[in-house]
Amino acid sequence: MAFLVLLFFLALTVRFPSTVVSAELPLFREAPAFQNGRECQRTMKPSVIHIAMTLDATYLRGSVAGVFSVLQHSSCPENIVFHFIVTHRRLELRRVITTTFPYLNFHLYHFDSNLVRGKITYSVRRALDQPLNYARMYLAELLPVTVNRIIYFDSDLVVVDDVAKLWKINLGNHVLGAPEYCHANFTNYFTAKFWMNSEYAAAFEGRRACYFNTGVMVIDLGKWREGKYTERLDKWMKIQKKNRIYELGSLPPFLLVFAGDVEGVEHRWNQHGLGGDNLKGVCRDLHPGPASLLHWSGKGKPWLRLDAKKPCPLDSLWAPYDLSRHSSLFSDN
Repeated sequence: MAFLVLLFFLALTVRFPSTVVSAELPLFREAPAFQNGRECQRTMKPSVIHIAMTLDATYLRGSVAGVFSVLQHSSCPENIVFHFIVTHRRLELRRVITTTFPYLNFHLYHFDSNLVRGKITYSVRRALDQPLNYARMYLAELLPVTVNRIIYFDSDLVVVDDVAKLWKINLGNHVLGAPEYCHANFTNYFTAKFWMNSEYAAAFEGRRACYFNTGVMVIDLGKWREGKYTERLDKWMKIQKKNRIYELGSLPPFLLVFAGDVEGVEHRWNQHGLGGDNLKGVCRDLHPGPASLLHWSGKGKPWLRLDAKKPCPLDSLWAPYDLSRHSSLFSDN
């Protein structure tokens, strides 16, 4: 009898794999076609802007809003190429992007989760432990060698300025650029075991304690490849797996490798932390000063809070970029 029951459940799994394996992806409205302004035609060789983002079912609504915001505020939207990194459901995600942005110039790349699955340790928030969260470490290997410069964006942000301004920053001799905060207390990011090991702690000797958020980075992929920075990050992930030297996802390896050696970008390009902390996701205000990019890093995501009808005040700044068919701001009527 038990054998027959087992056969029955196996048959269900084979007969209806989609109901067992995956849920439906969100539906989106088609975005308008964005065309270059006159200023884009003044140069014979227009500058192509390369932007990398990840795509998955959980954050897809945020990714679509992010793309929409970039295009809407760009003076030369036709010069932007998006590079999307995926782990699963590649054909479905391609279809979503194609139908939502029919005129978008984009490429899709498969990220093999096995590259990091055995190196990830549990952190303070489950979303930070997903393999796709570590794909930013492998952009130099995933993208063609002809792409020498990339802007990396997280999937929980919107751009409210012309992204060309961020693209044009001079990295100098640095591998990457990002908004820095140089009064950070790094003891908050690493465990006592890290600081008690003189070899580990020596990684910060002679360097400024400058925190930067890895959700917005301008990266020189040529210098990255030359310096084998993926291998440097990978080394710290292996140490973490063995000795548990930090608690917060993919950020600490970046701090260990790059902190104090980053080209500083204006803070306006990453008004981060709008999703609150990693535990409660409480509402937060904007940082003082102008804003070119709003980033809902932290536990609270605007689409979830809006759907639950418990939005934070700043979530209203994200809502206009939401192309979801279920959004209250858009109606089929």
